[in-house]
Amino acid sequence: MIFGNIFRFFQNRWIYSTTNRYVNYLRKQGIHIGENFHIAANGPLRNIVIDVTRPTLITIGNNVCVNKNFTLFTHDFVSGVFLHKYKDFIPSSGKVKIGNNVRFGANCIVLKNVEIGDNCFIAAGSIVTHDIPANSLAAGVPCKVIKSIDSYYELRKKDCVKEAFEYANTIRERFGRDPEPKDFWEEFPLFVDRTNISDYPKIPIKSQLKEAYPSWLENHVALFKSFEEFLHAADSYLNDSSNSMNSFE
Repeated sequence: MIFGNIFRFFQNRWIYSTTNRYVNYLRKQGIHIGENFHIAANGPLRNIVIDVTRPTLITIGNNVCVNKNFTLFTHDFVSGVFLHKYKDFIPSSGKVKIGNNVRFGANCIVLKNVEIGDNCFIAAGSIVTHDIPANSLAAGVPCKVIKSIDSYYELRKKDCVKEAFEYANTIRERFGRDPEPKDFWEEFPLFVDRTNISDYPKIPIKSQLKEAYPSWLENHVALFKSFEEFLHAADSYLNDSSNSMNSFE
């Protein structure tokens, strides 16, 4: 018993030591996990709980990313209540299928008998108890569709401009210096495209865009012609709090 416990202790340490080892462990148990499965959690992998009691019930597609405290169950524990009340044992389980290109915010829970379609974002703190159709932004307890991913995409293209302006101005306020291009390692599409990309070697553009890089480079046109033009617009935004952003829509 003692040696068995010691073995399991070190085995678990090994399984949870890297993302690749944990994913390989899940696959060996019988869970189908597609390519490019990513765990974005900044913390112990033990905070990720994926039910292995019935591994063949779980299917996870390609390009799926889960975040800290992600939990997925193919069963529940109501059997224990039935056992003590009715002296009967009634099992409870169901499939979970997650499509391709699905992202989860932090602290999400996915319960049994749920299918999440392709191209979905599940917001932080959601508990998914029912199917979520493809191409959806969903959130809440229980998780519900808020809007289509297409409409959210169009909204984000507008809102990200104001957010970048506000970020630039907080850098000045907090650090007492002018913002630098490398500060904008996610906001760079506002002032970078193929015409000036060589001007910004300190921004991790290729690593951010991944496989989308060739298409982005060919098709993307930045809203501002340079970082300097972007900063000038941020200054104007700060000086005019009534700016409705209509000029950027």
